[in-house]
Amino acid sequence: MRRAFVIVLDACGVGALPDAGAYGDAGANTLGHLAERAGGLELPTLERLGLGSILPLRGLRPAREPVLHGRLAPLGPGKESTTGHWELMGVVVEQPLSTYPGGFPPGVIEELTRATGLRFCCNRPYSGTDALEDFGPHHLATGEVILYTSADSVLQLAAHVDRLPESDLYRACEAARAVMSGDHAVGRVIARPFEGRPGAFARREGRRDYSAPPPGRSYLEELQAAGATVHGVGKIRDLFAGVGVDESHAGPTNAKGIAATTALLRELDGGFVFVNLVETDQVYGHRHDVEGFSTALEEIDAAVADWLELVREDDLLVLCADHGVDPDAPHTDHTREYAPLLAAFAGHGGRRHDGALADVGASVLRWLTGRDAPDLPGTAFV
Repeated sequence: MRRAFVIVLDACGVGALPDAGAYGDAGANTLGHLAERAGGLELPTLERLGLGSILPLRGLRPAREPVLHGRLAPLGPGKESTTGHWELMGVVVEQPLSTYPGGFPPGVIEELTRATGLRFCCNRPYSGTDALEDFGPHHLATGEVILYTSADSVLQLAAHVDRLPESDLYRACEAARAVMSGDHAVGRVIARPFEGRPGAFARREGRRDYSAPPPGRSYLEELQAAGATVHGVGKIRDLFAGVGVDESHAGPTNAKGIAATTALLRELDGGFVFVNLVETDQVYGHRHDVEGFSTALEEIDAAVADWLELVREDDLLVLCADHGVDPDAPHTDHTREYAPLLAAFAGHGGRRHDGALADVGASVLRWLTGRDAPDLPGTAFV
């Protein structure tokens, strides 16, 4: 069997979608504004592949011989990692996942307390790092776990490892996942263990995402049915609640995700590798850290150069994103944007392809199996 690799550069959006204004994101352009604020991007490998051919980006020229390139749009609502990754694999939600801009209602808090045996503080939309600084000392003094949300459909529980061990936090999140279903379903319940002293709290690598299962069949399951092994690197398995993923490889940092991907490129004989590189979103994007974001992209660019030396003539290598997190936005949440598409494969012809996120999953299925899934959205570009 052939091989296919899809690398998601988390939150690297390339321009506002037509309905972005309804999300408070009119004019968003993550990579465009990042390039301007950084004084230009230095990404020689991505430039050669055609990133500067997708849209004007300060520091990047249009490629002389680009790979297949373009912009992809979601078919459904939302601007978060869960729905973004689902859509890449052909799962489109009809209604937005539940959000809680006023915090979780008293009845939900009572159910969470009963199910977890814990007490909570905060309970409002909050920046994750600010939540640690503002509520961490209270959490240490009282044992109340920091519960917060965002503009996304998430419930997050943060606890200091000296107050609540990681294993206990994970059990609490599993219990919370069961509570946050039905009318109060959220896309993800996220465990956020942290350490350190007041004024110097730091997140640990033990983050875990407990996602709702995808509401429909995905290209991952189509691949499995055709005999292809599906590998998830980073938070892929979590985002799909394990559905459609055979092997999971840790990637809590970009360095570890890149290392796992490189090892799979060297070792695998066939199958599909679906990768999330998280730091452009989780570490730098939400903090509007332009320097950190730019450096993370440079590290990814160097990794892509190495990967291009390892790909075979019959491999498919796709680079894309799931949403944006514009550093110029008046908030620190995700932004409703197009995703970039760069696809290297035999016969790409340097074409431009603008379409749906689901085109990625459709292309992977056709590349690896030679067939399509007519009941799923998406048009293959291979």
